[in-house]
Amino acid sequence: MTKTQEIVIRSLHRIEELEDVRKLESTIWGETDSTPSHQTITAVKNGGLVLGAYMEEQLVGFQYSFPGFNGQSAYLCSHMLGIDVQFRNKGIGEKLKLAQREEAIKLGYSVITWTYDPLESVNGYLNIAKLGGVCSTYIANCYGEMDDLLNSGIPTDRFLVEWHIGKQETTDYRGPGIALDYVMENSLIQWDTDKKGLPVPSLTLPLPEQECGTAFVAIPKDFRTIRDTNIQAATEWRMKTSEIFTNLFQQGWQVTDFIKNSKTEIPVHFYVLSLK
Repeated sequence: MTKTQEIVIRSLHRIEELEDVRKLESTIWGETDSTPSHQTITAVKNGGLVLGAYMEEQLVGFQYSFPGFNGQSAYLCSHMLGIDVQFRNKGIGEKLKLAQREEAIKLGYSVITWTYDPLESVNGYLNIAKLGGVCSTYIANCYGEMDDLLNSGIPTDRFLVEWHIGKQETTDYRGPGIALDYVMENSLIQWDTDKKGLPVPSLTLPLPEQECGTAFVAIPKDFRTIRDTNIQAATEWRMKTSEIFTNLFQQGWQVTDFIKNSKTEIPVHFYVLSLK
């Protein structure tokens, strides 16, 4: 059991606990596709993991993983992480991931993988900058067309993250202190802003030469607002980032860092890519 401030995180094993997880999942994403508790308890009994985040005995977040195998080695496939909308932006997601790392090591895993929408900047900052995950695989329309509360309207493209937990000794931000002006000038996606101050992708720069060593790709700070208010701009962001990342990964680049830009007048953050 891990306790940090008012949040208690524990590994779940009882069917009653896992049914609470199912109910929270349905609240977040919708009832139709919630994962049955008989499936999560079977995963838990066979090398999987379900973690619950509690505040005063109320379940406010969860994480669900199951074993994966690529034909050569086993890994933990981190399938779902959800936080009650009333408890977001309190660091609960990071606490769940750190507890997941601790429990996965106990179970004998050295790698955890998961997918996430690369345009969700909060997840990008957590997964890449803070946890130290890397990505060199882009999955176009990973889950097909989805009508849930978070994915409707555009293709469900995803990054496949690899988190090498045996090597990760710290969650400190790994940013090398690159000047923001340099990052902006060299971002492979440039942008304009609309009347609401939201970024709209404009031109794209040529892919960098191999000797450059570092590449940058801008994404919106607040993609959900763009998706909810300007679906055309959201689709343009999806299509341009899909093309850029797919081409970079094919040429041997991988995402290794994330620059969180704190200037309110600049409406984008940046992925950092390095050659493998």
